[in-house]
Amino acid sequence: MASPRLLYIRRILYAAAAAAFCACLPAPVSAIRKDIGLAEPILCRRTVQGRHLISDDNGYVCSALSVDPSSRCCPRTGARFSCQGCNHDLQCCNSYEYCVSCCLDPSRTNEGDVQKLKVAKPVTAGTYTDIFDFCMGRCRHSSASVVHENAYVSDFHHCFMMQQNSSGSTESNCGSRDCGSRLAGINILLGRQGESCNSVCGAKGQSCVPSKLSELNKCEILQKYMRCKSGCFPSLGPDQPAEVVDEAPRNLNPGACLYMQMDERLTCDGSHQHTRRLCPCA
Repeated sequence: MASPRLLYIRRILYAAAAAAFCACLPAPVSAIRKDIGLAEPILCRRTVQGRHLISDDNGYVCSALSVDPSSRCCPRTGARFSCQGCNHDLQCCNSYEYCVSCCLDPSRTNEGDVQKLKVAKPVTAGTYTDIFDFCMGRCRHSSASVVHENAYVSDFHHCFMMQQNSSGSTESNCGSRDCGSRLAGINILLGRQGESCNSVCGAKGQSCVPSKLSELNKCEILQKYMRCKSGCFPSLGPDQPAEVVDEAPRNLNPGACLYMQMDERLTCDGSHQHTRRLCPCA
């Protein structure tokens, strides 16, 4: 057995060795530097309408199963701002998710213009917070994709174009003299049910004047030449401006006058089996 003196010496040596070892360790951190922080996680907003596809706010479309569970973003392997299944002239798509993706393209939708627009429903009156908010709402339900309020214009049901100010406003935007001068030399004829303006004017030995259709595309003009007993409403169809005949199905609003929401779509050769057109002939 070691003597007490030897045990005492060993304890002193152990203590000295421990002190030397601790001196080699770095000093403990007393505080966290305020200028260094952890990077905030990237979280995507995304559509929730589809069962199989989703579109995120970065402009990518992917299957619901491939979404990153932590970031909720689509993989950035596919095409960004994809317009797959879209008609570029109509700015409408056959898929809601690709409509949102195509709409998010900065070359197609300007954020400054979007933030000036008012949300359509009076209950939620206000402006859109960003382009993604606009694209989600616009692609979901848009008057640009329907005609006569209850039928789709084409297979491209989801449209993202911005609503243009239409000359079909119920408020007069030109005096009677001004409008009269613009229609000088034009014969305004009311067609028969189902006729196009080309047929209406052709029957009189004249031709339809496409550039003058916008002058007739106003409620004040429609109400001057037609009864419009059920009112005057914005719509979208190749047969407009026109009046729905009284014999039309109830869901088509018989007796209503309809004006085109976008003048650039006015055409002389459009027709509808339940409307009568107002035509400029010369």
